[in-house]
Amino acid sequence: MLNIIPLHVDDIIALRKPHPCGGHDFKVLRLGSEVKIQCLTCGHDMTLPRIKLERAIKSIIPATPTPNEGDGNP
Repeated sequence: MLNIIPLHVDDIIALRKPHPCGGHDFKVLRLGSEVKIQCLTCGHDMTLPRIKLERAIKSIIPATPTPNEGDGNP
C-alpha cells in the first residue's frame, strides 16, 4: 500500500541530496501528481513527480498559518 506524505503549499522541506547551489531547503509552491518546489538558497524552481519527491524528503517544516486565517475576518 502506498502511504502519501501530507504536504501543503508553503511547507518547507529538506531533501536528502543538496541542490547544485548547495541548498537543502525548498518551499512547496504547487501540489498534485507533480509537485513544484523552489530552492530557498538560489530561488530556482522545479517540478518533480510526487513519488520521487517523497522518497527524497528528509524533514518537513509545516507552513505557519497567519493569525486571521480561517476566522472569516479580513
